[in-house]
Amino acid sequence: MKNQLILDGKRVATEVKEKLTSRIETLSKKGITPCLATILVGDNSSSATYVRMKGNACERIGITSKQVHLSEQTTTEELLQVIEELNHDNNVHGILLQHPVPSHINERLAFDTIDIDKDVDGVTSLGFGQVAFNQGKFPSCTPAAIMEVLHYYNLPIEGKHAVVIGRSPILGKPISLMLLNENATVTICHSKTENLPEIVKNADIVVAAVGKPEFVQGEWLKEGAVILDAGYNEGNIGDVDYESCLEKAGAITPVPGGIGPVTISMLLKHTVMAAELKAELSPAK
Repeated sequence: MKNQLILDGKRVATEVKEKLTSRIETLSKKGITPCLATILVGDNSSSATYVRMKGNACERIGITSKQVHLSEQTTTEELLQVIEELNHDNNVHGILLQHPVPSHINERLAFDTIDIDKDVDGVTSLGFGQVAFNQGKFPSCTPAAIMEVLHYYNLPIEGKHAVVIGRSPILGKPISLMLLNENATVTICHSKTENLPEIVKNADIVVAAVGKPEFVQGEWLKEGAVILDAGYNEGNIGDVDYESCLEKAGAITPVPGGIGPVTISMLLKHTVMAAELKAELSPAK
């Protein structure tokens, strides 16, 4: 068997967080503590767990976690009022509205109410537009994590054919734009795509973001392709059939321990950047 490169997301995330420590210390000397406000609407247990994990990750490196928990009966107007209050709170640098919100709430309107300078989770329409023009400060965190892994391992992007399986507005679409901005040739596939295995077989880079467990099969792959599994399904299973894809891939992210840890580190990084920009410091890359 040839040597495959296992793309270790935990290692990447650890280095990202280590680099943030000195930046947080610099802000502290100016009397500034980066603060991420998370809003949870309702009592979804998985969402509550995610919010708690993000809060713990913040606290571990010196970012303040401000958690706002609203009832299931919260109206769109009430949620918008909470977001506006956080927009105007000078001690809050980033705002994250945990997805999904209860179905009676206008989620897109809520997302787009977040101040663009505090949109550290990359969910606003304006932020998406900025990413498309290669001007986005805070892209969605999972696409940012995918790019971070590619850059960390010096995997070539320019001129490569990338196939993205999935077209969500906070994952499939923005990662396609970010790869395109780095001169990849990008094909976006989805549930209606015909002859998907044949398209994937031409890919140098495959991003699996379809939300179906073990969907991508090893027999679909070109020998030596780079596989980035952005899926997370029940039972800690990704969107890629890991064992069969491992046989063909030149590099692959595992689940868990791949893109997931880096996604949280990108949220922390964006929050620190937002605090630096607020303090008129030049954010590090």
